[in-house]
Amino acid sequence: MAKVRSALLSVTDKTGLAGFARELAAANVALISTGGTAKVLREAGLKVRDVSDVTRFPEMLDGRVKTLHPRIAGGILAVRSKQGHMAALREHQIAPIDMVVVNLYRFEETAARKSATFEDLVENIDIGGPTLIRAAAKNFRDVAVVTDPGDYADVAAEVAATGGVAGDTRWRLAKKAFSVTAAYDRSIAATLAGLADGQAPATVERDIPPAFLDLRVPRKQLLRYGENPHQRAALYAEGRLGVGGARQLHGKELSYNNLVDLDAAWQLASEFSEPAVAIIKHTNPCGCAVGPTLAQAYRLAHACDPVSAFGSVIAVSRPVDFETASEMSKLFVEAVAAPAFEDDAMQVLQRKKNLRLVEVRPSGPALAMRSIAGGYLIQSEDRPESSPERFDVVTKRQPSEAERHALRFSWRVVKHVKSNAILYARGGQTVGVGAGQMSRVDAARLGASNAVLPLEGSVAASDAFFPFADGVEEIASHGATAVIQPGGSRRDPEVIAAADRLNLAMVLTNVRHFRH
Repeated sequence: MAKVRSALLSVTDKTGLAGFARELAAANVALISTGGTAKVLREAGLKVRDVSDVTRFPEMLDGRVKTLHPRIAGGILAVRSKQGHMAALREHQIAPIDMVVVNLYRFEETAARKSATFEDLVENIDIGGPTLIRAAAKNFRDVAVVTDPGDYADVAAEVAATGGVAGDTRWRLAKKAFSVTAAYDRSIAATLAGLADGQAPATVERDIPPAFLDLRVPRKQLLRYGENPHQRAALYAEGRLGVGGARQLHGKELSYNNLVDLDAAWQLASEFSEPAVAIIKHTNPCGCAVGPTLAQAYRLAHACDPVSAFGSVIAVSRPVDFETASEMSKLFVEAVAAPAFEDDAMQVLQRKKNLRLVEVRPSGPALAMRSIAGGYLIQSEDRPESSPERFDVVTKRQPSEAERHALRFSWRVVKHVKSNAILYARGGQTVGVGAGQMSRVDAARLGASNAVLPLEGSVAASDAFFPFADGVEEIASHGATAVIQPGGSRRDPEVIAAADRLNLAMVLTNVRHFRH
């Protein structure tokens, strides 16, 4: 058992910090801290010693140099069982530091911002943080290193009960710490690869697919099972972005299938800047809508297919408010993903003890990966910037403004439907979804047969071209008045002629959206 008499705290993510530090202080642990972390602790009423008081040297160079000093490194790295080490500490009046609590600058989040400049990236490369972490992890026999707020409760309880941290705990924390710094360096290396000095990430053509695939990602959570109970599974993720890095606020443990569906829902909801709701069942949307408010968008999305919405997962583009939560609470839902949940909304949704509530931070463009027997497939995400889309009207009849609005909405949704896909929509609301069919005309029939809302006056979107005119004829037979599709078939002239004969407006985009 290594006693903990002093702790150095310097964190970017302040989650749970004050409570953890308060428990350490209650166990007579002296607190040392830097800048913003020290400010948070003092505001919580805790006594904190500044690092500059320990080093007897001011923070300098706009904060680039704070903890890089022998009085800090020596206090962490001294091996307590070596008389020479301890004599050196006494000679230079260096006090041992028994615990290091550090998490790093949010480089990954900075790199994900479209507005990030090259200078932003450089300034978010943490130097002191990784140095502290590695020093403490190297000396794990004497020093506890805490890099994850998720470990605060267990570590605090151990210190309160014993005055220190046991060897097996220090070893576990050290292994996690080295994974943190390794992942951090990989993130920096991957982001800066190919960048010239002074170039922002958005100005550079990335090496996609990369020459080498690095799959060293920490295991975040063991799952109860995989797609089926006889399959073993786990979630691997680093950072706090996207569904993989999401924070669960309430409910049962997330399952493998929950996570797959939540990711599909989140990707669809993220297509929209306005209030949007995506209701997903088995990775396919059974309802999606935008509206002037989130609650109205939810009602529209739910109305598309209320039966299939039972047992679904939902993602929304805005913080969940009380009205939206009240509507959602009427339905059995497995999980809800949102950028935030307002307090009164949480009170409503937490009445359902098993409902999983997940807070997701938006992520930037990433690589999409899938495993196959003996290998991995990598591709860039299917985002508009990856292939500029057109909006070419090829029929005699031009779409009306209402049809144009519905066509643009349906085109953003259909790319999230399994191929072959035909989607019917009206305004900013899906009204029929035909997913995963071997025949495109069957997808058109399925979307119509599943529709609860009237299809008369709707528009249709097809994720790929129509190989024959029969798909367009099927769509028109159910009351759709306009169609959006990529085009590119040898029979495009026949398909367009059929649209003209049926008085449909047809738009070609020149971009396909297969989703296998």
